[in-house]
Amino acid sequence: MKRDNNTEKLNLFKKIILGIQMLCVAFGAIVLVPLLVGIDPSIALFTAGCGTLIFHLITKGKVPIFLGSSFVFIAPVIKAIELYGYPGALGGIMAVGLTYMIVSLIVRQKGIEFIQKIFPAVVIGPVIMTIGLALAGVGINMASSNWFLAGVSLMTAILVVIFGKKTIKLLPVIIGMSVGYLVAVIFKKIDFSPIINAPWFSLPAFSAPVFNISAILFLVPVAIAPIIEHIGDIYAISKVAKKDFVKDPGIKKTLLGDGFATFFSGLFGGTPVTTYSEVTGAITLTKITDPFILRIAATTAIVLAFIGKMSGFLRTIPEAVLGGIMILLFGMITIVGIKTIIDSKVDLNKTKNMVIVSVMLILGVGGAAISFGQSFSLGSIALSSVVGVLLNWILPDKEN
Repeated sequence: MKRDNNTEKLNLFKKIILGIQMLCVAFGAIVLVPLLVGIDPSIALFTAGCGTLIFHLITKGKVPIFLGSSFVFIAPVIKAIELYGYPGALGGIMAVGLTYMIVSLIVRQKGIEFIQKIFPAVVIGPVIMTIGLALAGVGINMASSNWFLAGVSLMTAILVVIFGKKTIKLLPVIIGMSVGYLVAVIFKKIDFSPIINAPWFSLPAFSAPVFNISAILFLVPVAIAPIIEHIGDIYAISKVAKKDFVKDPGIKKTLLGDGFATFFSGLFGGTPVTTYSEVTGAITLTKITDPFILRIAATTAIVLAFIGKMSGFLRTIPEAVLGGIMILLFGMITIVGIKTIIDSKVDLNKTKNMVIVSVMLILGVGGAAISFGQSFSLGSIALSSVVGVLLNWILPDKEN
């Protein structure tokens, strides 16, 4: 009997270690988004952890998924905060969560094919490309504050991506940031006062949302890309776990879980969350498919959110270090968009497809915007997404 208890303790200890390992894979990316957006990173840890537990509750704990801050929303949220304020952006984020829920209901009624028909690769690809390209200026401006530190962080991340083995290969963000930070310490470029002044334990700086129709309409169209990414991640996890999560609990449930998690995140002042491709990659490599391990990672993230020194430490990361990581990260987001078009075999010799891609890219990267009165505006990525869907629907497939 004692042996059985000891075995159970060892198994639990091993699962805790694996859960912390999974959190390490996601950690750099979780905190990078709020640092770039300008909010307390502790909120992102809290909402990522709670969001993951909400997801597991709704999907009956069957799917090994960790939800984290979505890179797709970095540029839109930064712009939304600029235009409508932080509380207005949070209202838009909650609306994004509701959008996921509505799409989950559509999937329940019409099936996944209906969503893929409305948002084909010829629309999704340019949306993702636009998101990456729209962030280029932000990355360069941050990196230019100290090109040496930015270069160290960037080259470290590149070396990890190229030469890293197994799980290490999935940690370019956190390793790049760590090496850049260490070099900044050596050259005395760090102001440690945020760590010194921070208490050991504190509440994250939660903030209440304000509902603004313009902010909502600005952010909701951006949800197209992560919804498609979510579906792809569920298929990928199903293959690794050798279980059909597409049928049980079903995309309708996983999207619903993602929606509730994002709604919760906006309610408490966090960024939109989504299925984490980094963690999906780690699961693929390690073959660790026990959902309980991901729940341990989520619980650990929640605990870290209440450690004030952690938040203080994250605030000391130099802008240039973040900028160096962003150059690679946002470039890779752009490549994902290009890869989406290539993998789906979109025929760019067709006039219709050429028109859709070209118009979407120029509208999105160029920052085009339209306004109706003083209370409603649609711009940049949101406008590009809407125009892409409309052009795909209106333009004929037949070539002249």
